[in-house]
Amino acid sequence: MYPLIRVGLAMRRARRAPRLAPGEVHVERTRCWPWDVDPFMELNNGRTMTLMDMGRIPVFIRSGLLDVLEREGWRLTMAGASIVYRRRVPTFAPLEIRTRPMGRDARFLYVEHLTSAKGEPAHHAVYRAAVVERGIVPTDRVIAAAGETVWDAALPDWAADWAAAESKRPWPPEFQGFHRNG
Repeated sequence: MYPLIRVGLAMRRARRAPRLAPGEVHVERTRCWPWDVDPFMELNNGRTMTLMDMGRIPVFIRSGLLDVLEREGWRLTMAGASIVYRRRVPTFAPLEIRTRPMGRDARFLYVEHLTSAKGEPAHHAVYRAAVVERGIVPTDRVIAAAGETVWDAALPDWAADWAAAESKRPWPPEFQGFHRNG
């Protein structure tokens, strides 16, 4: 089940927090609860990505982007993610989720996450999000409507390389046994 209460509380705290400055990091703290674990009694890989919503949504709130979306009638959707798992997170371990706006390209906004457990880095992720109405809204238009610059940072080379590699991925994928429209 989606952690509605935890994400809702994070959103409420974000609405009371000051607006993010360029380069600023949003920090959320939680714990790895028994309902977050897999059969090995550690944080489930999918739940890790879901808990990152506790950082990502507040970043969109604190950057002012959610207000712009509401005003313009736009929506936000995830357009891709890359995550690296480096440390196991056992049940009941304290978890810190550090999130920051990374920057943008012509189509997507990029968000970076670092989770740590017991003070040690555990997971690192980059997400890209698209603002949509009938199609993707160009980020120049989004930034003009927002009147802010927190998303204007240049992407680090590794993130730009990831985005470029993703743009070469075929869609729909050629996959044995999968036939489009049938």
